Amino acid sequence: MAETFWVEIVAADRRVWEGDAISVVARTTEGDIGVLARHEPMIAPLIPSTSEITTPDGRREIVVVDGGFLSVTPTRVALISPSAQLAHEISLAEAEAELRTAQKALEAGDTTEENHRHFQRASAQVKAVHLIA
Repeated sequence: MAETFWVEIVAADRRVWEGDAISVVARTTEGDIGVLARHEPMIAPLIPSTSEITTPDGRREIVVVDGGFLSVTPTRVALISPSAQLAHEISLAEAEAELRTAQKALEAGDTTEENHRHFQRASAQVKAVHLIA
């Protein structure tokens, strides 16, 4: 059996998920990173994206983070974000509407950082719902 470690996903307003895991995959500003037990300690900035936690019983927990930080020690991983949602908490219809709004704004020339984050967040929400379907 694979070695486990403790994972916490914390948003500004709540603890979103916590438990034992055998792996975590998260998207940093440098790209995707996979974490297993005994990983080298590190801190990395996250971008709005989906992250995946695999539990010891083989379940996948899919979570959408709105940026923040990934903190890794050999026995613990924390994803700390201003906002985070588990995939099963997301309404696909609402996420698709948000994605259309952000896409239209980009096509109309709104290339602000805020709109890019809006687009990334909505894209991640849609992807998360499809990953659990």
